[in-house]
This record gives sequence, C-alpha cells and structure tokens, in this order.
Amino acid sequence: MPAALPPSEWDLPDPAAAAAGEELLAVGADLAPATLIDAYARGLFPMEVERDGPIGWWSPDPRGVIPLDGLRISRSLRRSCRRMRTTIDHAFNEVMAACGDPRRPQGWITPAFRSAYGELHRLGWAHSVEVWQHDVLVGGVYGVQVGGLFAGESMFHRVRDASKVALVTLVEVLGGDAGAQEGRLLDVQWATLHLLSMGAVAMPRPDYLSRLRLAIAQSPAIP
Repeated sequence: MPAALPPSEWDLPDPAAAAAGEELLAVGADLAPATLIDAYARGLFPMEVERDGPIGWWSPDPRGVIPLDGLRISRSLRRSCRRMRTTIDHAFNEVMAACGDPRRPQGWITPAFRSAYGELHRLGWAHSVEVWQHDVLVGGVYGVQVGGLFAGESMFHRVRDASKVALVTLVEVLGGDAGAQEGRLLDVQWATLHLLSMGAVAMPRPDYLSRLRLAIAQSPAIP
C-alpha cells in the first residue's frame, strides 16, 4: 500500500469549474508527493508550459481513456507479446530515464520530474511496466496509481511493439477481477491518433470526472 501523505500545501483548481475546452488550468506550485497525488485525484496532471518553463496543471477536454475491455490487439502484437517478457516495478527509474531521453522529440521529462516521480515510486504511488528482450530493457510505461485510477504518463520503445506490449500488460493487470467490477480507469491524457488506433476514446471532461470519482474509491490493481 502507498505511504500516507500530508495534505497538499496548494489549493489546486477544480477542473469541473473550467470552461469547456480549457486545458491549462493553473501555473506554479511544486512537485511534492502530496501536491501530485492531490492533483491526480482532482483530474489534473503536471507538465511544463514550455521547455524549461513553469509547471502547468492540465486537464484535457476531452480526456484520453483506454477502456479496459476495449484495447485493440492485432495478430502481430500478440506475436510480439509472446516474444517479450514483462515485469512490474523492476526498473522504474530506468523506464523514466528512457521516457525522458532528451533525444526523443518533444521530450518534456526533466530531471525535476524524474526526481519527483522517483520519490512517488519509492512511496508506492507510481509504478512501471517493463518489457524485456534477451534480458535487455526494450520498452515500458510508467504512471501514477490512486485507488483504481492509473494515470499513464509516458512510454517508450527500443524495438518494434515494445511500448504496446507494456500497454497490453498494464491493461491486463488493471482489468483483473473485471477491472474491480469495472470501476478502474486507465487515463492516457490526450487521445492521440496512435492511442485511438489502439482503442482509446476521447471522453468529455464531465464524464471523465464522474468516472474518476468512482475510480479513486476502488481497490488498486498494483499492490
């Protein structure tokens, strides 16, 4: 179980009060564990407003969500799943480092973010799925778990399909016990074309916030 946290020192905004389509809801605050968990429980997540700029607190409208019974797995991806091995929480820092590789286009994971989420992992709030080929880390995904919410933050691959294999494993884990009676929620922030092709849906913010309230009251999938 994750470690108990003190109340957040910041009064973050309520996304329910934001105008439709408005996504950047606040700027500033910090990346302390209590701040981050309070943000995810409200439906916010942090990302720099611009490279080396201040922290922004975002609430996309619509929100990208992958239904736990809706992931699309092609035959070639199934073959990749059989060829690769996955683990959970065996190499969190290495997954974050790979996701934050500055050579990646539009990279936003700064050393400050790596430190903050590394601390969340140490406290039991952040988790990773690792994908291995011949004992070499070739892909993965990491995110934050609050009750039955898993907020996916970033994923990477070094060989074809490795990040997709990580996503398949994550969905299988979250979907255990029928997704804790269908209460769990896999948040992927924005419904990109790539994620839409895998079964993600674009959920209006009011619907997402209703699902979020139910999800954080559920049991977590990853101990």
